[in-house]
Amino acid sequence: MYQPLADLLRPQTLDEVYGQEHILGKGAVLRRLIDSGNIPNMVFYGPSGTGKTTVANIIAKKTNRTLYKLNATTASTADIKHIFEELDSFMSPNGVLLYLDEIQSFNKKQQQSLLEYIENGKITLITSTTENPYFYVFNAILSRSTIFEFKQISVEATLQAIHRAVAFMENRTGLKAVPEEGALEYIAGACGGDLRKALNAVEVLFSVGVPDGGSMAMTLEDAKAVSQKSAMRADRDGDNYYDLLSALQKSVRGSDPDASVHYLARLLEAGQMQSACRRLMVIAAEDVGLAYPQVLPIVKSCVDMALMIGMPEARIPLADAAVLMATSPKSNSAYLAINSAIADVNRGKGGDFPRHLQNVHADSYTMEREQGYLYPHDYPNHWVRQQYLPDDLAGKHYYEYGPNKLEQAAKQYWDAVQNK
Repeated sequence: MYQPLADLLRPQTLDEVYGQEHILGKGAVLRRLIDSGNIPNMVFYGPSGTGKTTVANIIAKKTNRTLYKLNATTASTADIKHIFEELDSFMSPNGVLLYLDEIQSFNKKQQQSLLEYIENGKITLITSTTENPYFYVFNAILSRSTIFEFKQISVEATLQAIHRAVAFMENRTGLKAVPEEGALEYIAGACGGDLRKALNAVEVLFSVGVPDGGSMAMTLEDAKAVSQKSAMRADRDGDNYYDLLSALQKSVRGSDPDASVHYLARLLEAGQMQSACRRLMVIAAEDVGLAYPQVLPIVKSCVDMALMIGMPEARIPLADAAVLMATSPKSNSAYLAINSAIADVNRGKGGDFPRHLQNVHADSYTMEREQGYLYPHDYPNHWVRQQYLPDDLAGKHYYEYGPNKLEQAAKQYWDAVQNK
C-alpha cells in the first residue's frame, strides 16, 4: 500500500523534530513535560506541516498511552462518546490520549461536550489548530489546557529535512540524485515552512525524473513546478492573512521601506492585491496623516492605477505608494484626536449644541431670536474667539499638533493669530 514520503520519514523521537527548539529543545517546557510523563490537556497551535501531529504521536509512545486520532472536520461528538464508552475495554492503564485535529471546525456546543470526557483524567486531550486558539477554542477548554505554539519552520531547518528525504529516496530507488544548483533551496523556501509540502515535492521529483544510468537530474524548473507558491500563507480566514497586513502597516509606520515592500510582495503573490490596496490607504491616513497630507491623494491614485491595470504591473504603483509612505514623515495626531473624541461620545459626553451653532432655520419656527453666531470671515485672519464644543466639553483638546515640520508650521500660524 502506498505510504507518502512525509509519513515514512515522520520523526520517532523529539530530537528528530525539526524547527521547534523553542518548545522541544533541551530544557524547554514542553520537552520537560513530555519527559516527566505527566501530560496535561494541551492545545497545539501553528501552521500546517510543523510537527503538531508528530509530537502527539511521540507523546503517546513515550507515555504508553493508547492514541486515538480524530479530525474535527469529519468527526462528531458521537465519535468521542464511543471512545469514552469503551475505555474499560482498552486495557490501557495509563489512559487514553485523544488527538483532535482542527478543533476550530467544532462549534461551541461540540467543544463544550468535550469537557465531560476530559474532567476525570481518563482521557487526555491534545487538540491542534492552525487558527488563533483564543479566538476559536472555547474558553472552558483553554482554561483546562496548556497552549503551545508551533512556529513556521525556517528555510535552513526545512533544507535539512529535504536533504534527509533525498538521501532516503536515493537509498529506496538506487538512484543518485543530481540536483541542479538552487533546486533544493528553492523547495525549502517555497514550501513556506511546511515540511509535509517540502517532502511531497521531493517525492514528486523522484517520480517524474528520468533516470540516466545510475543517476537522476533534479532540475530547478521541475522544483518550481512542484513547489508552486505554497509559501504564500494568506488565507483570508486565517491568522497569517491578518499577520501579513499587520506586518505591512507596522513596517511602513516604522519607516522601513525594505520590510514594507517585502510584506507587500507577499500579499500580492498570495493574490491579496485588493487587501493590500485597502491597507495602504489606511496607512496613508493613519500613519502618515497630517505630516504629509498630500500622500492621501497620491496613494489613492496609486491604488486606482493598480486596480485599473491589474497584476503583474499593479505591483509597481503599489510599491511606489509603500516606499513613499515608508520614507515620509509620520503623524498620527488626527488618528489620536478622532479616537479620543469617539471615546467621549461613547461615554455620553457632549450635551446640546451651543445656541450660536444651531441651524438658522430653527429661529424661523421656534423662538425667533438672534443666535449670536460670530461669522469668522468678518474678522481679521478669518478667526474670532467663540465656543464650539458643547458646554460639558468646553476647553477640551482632542488634537495636539504633531512634531513634524508641517503641523508645527500650522501651530506657529495659529498661535500668532490667537495671540498665544
